[in-house]
Order: sequence, then C-alpha cells, then structure tokens
Amino acid sequence: MDNTSYPVILTLMVPKESKLYRHVYFICFLALYVLILSINICLVVVIIMEKALHEPMYIFLSHLCINGVYGASGFYPKMMSDLISDSYLISSHMCALQIFVIYSSLLCEFTILTVMSYDRYVAICKPLDYHSKLTKFTCLKLILFSCIVPTISVFTGTLLSNLNPLCAYHVDKLYCDNWSVVKLSCASSFVNNVYGYIVAVIFISFVVIIIVSYFKLISACKASLENRRKFWQTCLPHILLLINFTFAVLFDIMYSRYGSNDIPESLRYFLALELVIVPPIFNPLIYGLNIRAVRQRVASRVHVSRAPKRCKT
Repeated sequence: MDNTSYPVILTLMVPKESKLYRHVYFICFLALYVLILSINICLVVVIIMEKALHEPMYIFLSHLCINGVYGASGFYPKMMSDLISDSYLISSHMCALQIFVIYSSLLCEFTILTVMSYDRYVAICKPLDYHSKLTKFTCLKLILFSCIVPTISVFTGTLLSNLNPLCAYHVDKLYCDNWSVVKLSCASSFVNNVYGYIVAVIFISFVVIIIVSYFKLISACKASLENRRKFWQTCLPHILLLINFTFAVLFDIMYSRYGSNDIPESLRYFLALELVIVPPIFNPLIYGLNIRAVRQRVASRVHVSRAPKRCKT
C-alpha cells in the first residue's frame, strides 16, 4: 500500500483499562492541559505587561513558555479526543503533524536552554558587557536560531519517514514518534537511521555547550558572594531540569530504537508521558516563578485582578 497518495489510518497504543477509566483519564489529561496553559500563558502575559521584565533573560523565558504550550498542544487535544471517542486512530498525515509538533518542541527546548545558558554566562561572568553583547537584535537572532534549527531538523526527519510505504499500521505508543513510524516502513531505514544519529549528535553538542557554560559559571561564582547567590537562584534549578530532560529524551530515543516488550507497560506509559508532562509544567515553575522578580510581579497581578472594584459615586 502506498501511503504517499492518500492518508493511511494508523492505530495508537490503547491506555491500560481505558474502557473502565477513560473518563478518569480524560479528566486528568484535561486538568494537566489546563494547568500547562494557565501557568505558561500567565507567565508570558506578565513578562509582556511588565516593562521591568523586558530583559533578555525574561524574553527567552517567555519563548520557553510559548514552546511548552506549542508542544503540549500537539499531544493533549488528540489524547483527550481519543479518550472521549474511545477510538485510538490517526491518519498518517496527522501522525506526521503530531511528530513534527511534539519533537520540534522537544528539540527547541534544547536550543532555548542553550541560549539561556549563554545569557546567564554573560550576565554573571561578564556583567559589564551584558547589554552590549545581548542587544535586541542579538536576542532576535538567538530566538530565530532556537526555532529554525529544531524546525528544519524535525521537518527533514519527518519527511524522510513519510516518503516510505508502510507495511504495518500500529504505533506502539500513546502518540506518534518518528522512529515508531520508520519501523512500520517496508523500505530500508538506513537513511533515516543515519540522519537520526546526526541530529542526536547535534543536539547532544548543545547539552555539552550548556554544561561547559555552567562549569564556567561555577568557577566564576567562587570569587563573589553575589555571583554565588545568582548561581544558586537562577542556574542550579536549570541544571537539575536539564539533567532530567536530557535523560528522558535519550531514554525515549533508545527505547524507540532498541526497546523490548519485556519492559513493564506502566513504565512505558510513564516514560512516554514524561516528555509531554514534565517540561511544560516545571519549566515555568523552575525557570520563571523561582525568580523573585517574576514571582513578585505575578503575585501583584493576581492580587490586582482579585481586588474588589469600587463603585463610582
């Protein structure tokens, strides 16, 4: 069957005991999606509204939050629709779109974190050069870089996987991922395999850049109490989240390629969902609300919105 002429219908993994608990699952996923939208959009709005937060660090943070909403929107609406209809089907075209949205968001997170680590490096290690190095034009170029590189990487990989005809039609995951679709193909996966490793090396290099920048930050922070305070406040949470996120992505890649069915189903669910739950929820909490300036302005906005309006006399 040629899947390039018209969309082929694929089946997705059915959640465990979905017949009994699908309404419970739906409520849980709806609550998570609403939480993701609320905290990320709230943070972006506060950064936009408050002129004091129109600094490179906060601009990059808002970009990270927008990316979280974008990636979550590639999974939650489809998952909730499947739970309500009790039909875990997806066309090959929609599967390709879901792959593109979810994985471009995940890879975009690496590039945004790389840009944010550079911002912290300049702010702490070269504070006098901060505003000369991170101008508005430079920030724009960094944001475009963090978007374009993941977009091109994932678009090319998705296109390669969808050019091949399919011989099987079941994706053994709650959502579509590129290598799961490649494994369904009748054709050789050599090109896809090589391209996947190239992309993996590129984005692992971004992780190395982030780690090196943080090592430089640690050495710079030894000499100053103020720098140590900045590091513990803004950089240590980044490191912890980066480690968790990197291991989750690497495990996802390794399991997609070499995973065994001997792995317990509950663990497979957890690992599949971690990438679409943890980053969009914890990024705004750790990168945003952990910063005092952001936390104070969010609290003041909430207080103003809840304050009773006085009637004019």
